[in-house]
Amino acid sequence: MDRTITTPLTDDVVATLHAGDRLLITGTIYTGRDAAHKRLVGLIDKGESLPIDLEGQIIYFVGPTPARPGEAIGSAGPTTSGRMDVYSPKLTALGLKGMIGKGSRNDAVKEALRRDKAVYLGATGGAGALLAQRITSARVVAYEDLGPEAIRELEVKDFPVVVINDMYGGDLYVEGRKKYERKEDS
Repeated sequence: MDRTITTPLTDDVVATLHAGDRLLITGTIYTGRDAAHKRLVGLIDKGESLPIDLEGQIIYFVGPTPARPGEAIGSAGPTTSGRMDVYSPKLTALGLKGMIGKGSRNDAVKEALRRDKAVYLGATGGAGALLAQRITSARVVAYEDLGPEAIRELEVKDFPVVVINDMYGGDLYVEGRKKYERKEDS
């Protein structure tokens, strides 16, 4: 059964989320991919202010296509999350509570999720046109020069995701494989 959560996320909400939970997100989320993450971490490293407040927020790893007339956004499918692994721990340390993408995360990110009480959420790859239907508005809030990779503020309604990594070390990819592994006869 799907559960609806509303952004921004709190530690109390994140504490109720477990690997395998199916969620519907309603509220504001932000977009960001490689180039935007590199700039954000560059600002962090210099001790400068970020263009968005990360506290309690979710970043969706997406570079949407241009919107057609009358639509909020074009196709908006997730990108491979591993490319953001080098940056993610510094963002969760500043209060980022969730990330949405596809694919597994490295051990440093999983440890940051535990340390900072955050979650990694999976969206269905290849379903960008369907996911876009759950986005009611989109506006560029930083790094417009990056085009599709600019940071956008999205308003979403019942945006479907699955908890892949929770703050307790749960990993749906690992647990899922174990569930269906062949057991050797003793």
